[in-house]
Amino acid sequence: MSSTDRIEKRVTLRAPVGRVWRAITDAREFGRWFGFTLEGDFAPGKRMKGTFDGKLDEAALVAYQEGLGLRPSKVRLPDENAVFCTVERIDAERYFSFRWIPYGIDAEADPDNEATTLVEFLLEPVAEGTQLTIVESGFDRVPAHRRERAFRMNEGGWAAQAENLRKHVDGA
Repeated sequence: MSSTDRIEKRVTLRAPVGRVWRAITDAREFGRWFGFTLEGDFAPGKRMKGTFDGKLDEAALVAYQEGLGLRPSKVRLPDENAVFCTVERIDAERYFSFRWIPYGIDAEADPDNEATTLVEFLLEPVAEGTQLTIVESGFDRVPAHRRERAFRMNEGGWAAQAENLRKHVDGA
């Protein structure tokens, strides 16, 4: 495993484990902070479909990639009702995981044949509320022409999503 095979982010949320768990594992609530409207409920083995809620600023994404020293790529919005992820495992109030195509909006990604990464959410009660660890691993399997870009874009993406989640649950 290389040093760019795994992203790990830790955040302490000022909310009880049950509240954080609901924000992560209720598909509608997950979508509110993540920016993706998902269909149905999370269940092990289920392919979750949905629609991206926002508007992508391709020029800003290209500039961001260039700022990271990456060869930029164009972006492709997911088709309506595209598969967002496939749920792997759910262990109540402790662990939730799914697989997806990392930086899946990359126009160079092949949604039908691309290797997926594993995204894990680990929850632990702490005095302040909940310690959440987000891990995404398996980047070494991403095609070489996309690997560094997928890793670096998701690394920044998880930092932003952890902040979105913090805003969503803190004080709730």
